[in-house]
Amino acid sequence: MKSCFPSSPLNEPQIDHNRIFVCDACVAHRFSPSMMASLEPYHPLIIEGMGGYDRRDPAVIGQHIVESLQKHWLKFPPQKPVLLITQGDPYEERGIAAITRQVSDSLSISRALIFLDPDIADYHAPNADRYKVIFEIPYSMMARRLETARAGLVQDISSQVRAKLAEKNAKREAQGKNTLPQYYYDFAMLQEVTKIACKQICGGVTIGHTSREINPFSVTSFYQVGLELGCIDTAEMVSIRY
Repeated sequence: MKSCFPSSPLNEPQIDHNRIFVCDACVAHRFSPSMMASLEPYHPLIIEGMGGYDRRDPAVIGQHIVESLQKHWLKFPPQKPVLLITQGDPYEERGIAAITRQVSDSLSISRALIFLDPDIADYHAPNADRYKVIFEIPYSMMARRLETARAGLVQDISSQVRAKLAEKNAKREAQGKNTLPQYYYDFAMLQEVTKIACKQICGGVTIGHTSREINPFSVTSFYQVGLELGCIDTAEMVSIRY
């Protein structure tokens, strides 16, 4: 598969080129190489899935995920210590936040938080679960890193997300359902930019879902964007058979 990024890295942007607008409501942040460097020593593990409406036992799901990860890593062993990347989900007793806590504890690994900037969702960072989190990075810095690696990539991701959102809304309209809320775009962008940027920064990534069957109208279902752009490889996806 053709690489999503150039074979040789681009130069860092000049000091007067420190703003990037990556979605309609996004506020720019000054690019901080030291913050991005926090990720480099790790192999990122990203798990996506349902929120608190997932009524399954998180301990059981977490164990299934750990077993699947261990099998996956026998074939594709991480070259660096594993770090679990979270994306701002508030803690709930069930669902993705509870499951990722279980996985973190079972694997004895720390976590990092990637959060939406306040101008996109001012509630996101304050409500995020910070269990075992050792550092945090705003979404806009991850997006800026991708633009440094390949100009236009964030716009490509955005175009794909918008296209899929339009497809999903067309299907919902045909079924007599309401269109998906606007925040779907913001969180789908967070999801895809996080995964692709983590891979670009760290040289690899492991991605898993909490369910084998994914609701086609969920934010998780936008995972196809990274695959279709060639930025995520199927070998980096873990099959969770539950």
